[in-house]
Amino acid sequence: MPYEPETDPAADLSDVQAGRDITLDELAVGLSAVRLMLRKLARAAETPSTPVELSDTIKGLRHLADSVGEHADRAEFLARVVEGDVPLAKTFKGSDPWGKAAQGTDREDYGGPAVIPTQWQLVHLAQQAKWALAQGGDADTTTYPEAMDGVGRGWESKEAQFRRQRERDAAVAREVLLIVCESCASGEGEHCRTKNGRVSEKPHVVRQREAESTVDARLGFLGTNPVAVPDA
Repeated sequence: MPYEPETDPAADLSDVQAGRDITLDELAVGLSAVRLMLRKLARAAETPSTPVELSDTIKGLRHLADSVGEHADRAEFLARVVEGDVPLAKTFKGSDPWGKAAQGTDREDYGGPAVIPTQWQLVHLAQQAKWALAQGGDADTTTYPEAMDGVGRGWESKEAQFRRQRERDAAVAREVLLIVCESCASGEGEHCRTKNGRVSEKPHVVRQREAESTVDARLGFLGTNPVAVPDA
């Protein structure tokens, strides 16, 4: 079934974030609330109103709660990191820089420069700094605000890009059925047909291209790629 962003209940984020973008602190609190709800449901399922043994469901809910809890704890730690409360190593073990120091550098062995660090890279950098400070002496550390000064405004994750691509593809699929096909004369709401009249799941190229052009202009895409994120 095609992705339908208009009917996706997850599209309304007003209950999980106060501003335009979610903070890591909000993410941590939201995940913690999910963990608590899962634990409550597991406890309630021990005595359902109708006698049904829900042991497997209860175990599954508790396992899921533990997993969500791990994400909540990590988000809480990362919230402290981005606020500058946690010392970070200035480079990875291979002396590769990160953040603004990595801009314009070459890091071929690891998929390019780490200008935008992943959560695991930040955990690694924090562990490096903690170990160096424990050894005594003057450890060469930094903080996230210092290392990322001026980097990442308007940035979005790969998952956001994937979601926007799915939304674009779904919109194109709907738009195709609004266009009369020049190749087979299939009208609005009709799928394209072969020369011998068989229905095809794929539209003719001319019809597909017209739909893509219309949708891309409406959504702000360039070809199959979203345009640059504002303020990036």
